Amino acid sequence: MGRSLDELIAALPAEEQAAINARYRDLKQEVEGLRELRQIAGKAQAEIATALNIKQPSVSKIEKQADMYLSTLRSYVEAVGGNLELVVRLPARAAIRLQSLGDIGSAPVSGKSRTHSRTKSGAAGKLAAKAG
Repeated sequence: MGRSLDELIAALPAEEQAAINARYRDLKQEVEGLRELRQIAGKAQAEIATALNIKQPSVSKIEKQADMYLSTLRSYVEAVGGNLELVVRLPARAAIRLQSLGDIGSAPVSGKSRTHSRTKSGAAGKLAAKAG
């Protein structure tokens, strides 16, 4: 009969057990997507829909999106009872927490005017170009 994972870990040196437990705690804090975040918060799609003033099928659609406006993501996170923080990590620099994107979404980028005033979460290149 084979040994269980717990038995294998128990046979390792204490330092390795501590490293495994630390990594387990880190992984446990990560989530795969918005659906899992909502489930961890103990909320149903209908509750989120009510908080966002939309219909339940729209919540399902949001949870399946790969790209969305930051404002949509912020509203969703707040509806599950959380707070969205945006952190930028640059090489050889400490992490930078952005409080707001300000007027970036409404300012012209590369001389072209924008058709909407919100910045998509996938617009990191435009944000970097504006900063540079």
